[in-house]
Amino acid sequence: MSGYDVDLFVIGGGSGGVRAARIAAQHGARVMLAEEYRVGGTCVIRGCVPKKLLVYASRFRAEFEDAVGYGWTPPRSSFDWPTLIANKDREIARLEAAYTATLAKAGVTIVKSRAVIADAHTVQLATGERVRAAYILIATGGTPSYGEPIPGVEHAISSNEAFHLPRLPSHVVVQGGGYIALEFAGIFAGLGSRVVVIYRGENILRGFDDEVRAHVRSDMEKRGIKVITGCKIAAIKKTGDRFSVQFSNGFQQPSDCTMFATGRTPNVARLGLQEVGVEISKNGGIGVDEYSRTSVASIYAIGDVTNRINLTPVAIREGAAFSETVFGGKPTAVDHSNVPTAVFSDPEVGAVGLTEAEARAQLNRTDVYRAMFKPLRASLSGRDTTVLIKLVVDGHTDRVVGCHIVGEGAAEMIQIAAIAVKMRATKADFDATMALHPTTAEELVTMRQRSASYAREAAE
Repeated sequence: MSGYDVDLFVIGGGSGGVRAARIAAQHGARVMLAEEYRVGGTCVIRGCVPKKLLVYASRFRAEFEDAVGYGWTPPRSSFDWPTLIANKDREIARLEAAYTATLAKAGVTIVKSRAVIADAHTVQLATGERVRAAYILIATGGTPSYGEPIPGVEHAISSNEAFHLPRLPSHVVVQGGGYIALEFAGIFAGLGSRVVVIYRGENILRGFDDEVRAHVRSDMEKRGIKVITGCKIAAIKKTGDRFSVQFSNGFQQPSDCTMFATGRTPNVARLGLQEVGVEISKNGGIGVDEYSRTSVASIYAIGDVTNRINLTPVAIREGAAFSETVFGGKPTAVDHSNVPTAVFSDPEVGAVGLTEAEARAQLNRTDVYRAMFKPLRASLSGRDTTVLIKLVVDGHTDRVVGCHIVGEGAAEMIQIAAIAVKMRATKADFDATMALHPTTAEELVTMRQRSASYAREAAE
């Protein structure tokens, strides 16, 4: 690749870009990576990792309460938000340093600058420097979206700002019904805030199994979180140090923090894409083929900026596949089917494969196995909570095509269940597996009776 300054120029230092850069360098490529903010991207700096740390923090209050039923007399506890945020910041700084060191060790040159595509093989840095590259990889991720403009929207925050609030708000209004909205609702409520979730749809967690959606909403409300659906924020008015949040149904809600968690938009603006002919797909992300190549042969894109499946492990897999394809001599397409996902809400959700509704629409016959029960831990703590475990099965082949779990440890369980679903395991395979007792997960292999069955051809 003579005639170029580098073999690969990566725009964006998030999880996907970092993985692509490192593997390309290991294959002998000369790699340069530009990141205008902090290496690590959304997930490490202001997404998955710091959010999960806050989730852990929010669960201790319930742990203290549950301990009483087991004979403990906990001392009077108190919570300090600045301490949590400071400790979180130290851990994120450590992770950023680790990411940077890993790239440097692999031989990747890091440039702390904004980068814009000048032509099919040239990147223009904010410093004025121009770099010629055989290949350009766009991994700029996404940014929080506030939706339609409303009066007073400047008083709202996104998940980005939530990680740096100077103090814990006492009353929080969260608009949104997806991952980020429910996770932060659980965080704030667990730490002691009064929380209202408002969502314009008929129910929260659009795209998840309907029983999961209903179960999560019920348990959230048991925990004191008020959930309002079929409604949205119409305006935010500042009154002193607090705010009055007006809903579209006319209701007024006092708050000292209003958070919008209404999705994320691919970071495609001001990158020079239109000028060089990189096409944007109907979903708003950069259009790519199965190998993450854009409409310009030398330019590729991975991760949230493509708006395919916006999950960190997907971006990492796409980054690795790109480098194997372009620099490893091994064309690799990423399989985007049966990707497991988790919502670290309270209660926690884990899911993989088809929902019951999707299975009924796609399969000739669908069998559903369902268990709902009070977990053993709650028998002494007295906590009013239940676990939901659901298997969706192809009634003709007996293959398990979906697994949905709500309750403590759902994310850990769904990772293992996803292996079975990916391997096309049958319900008979699940049944043949010895149960591990007493655990919540044993229900995955002990559900013997069909709780529901649906034959599409009969219905038609």
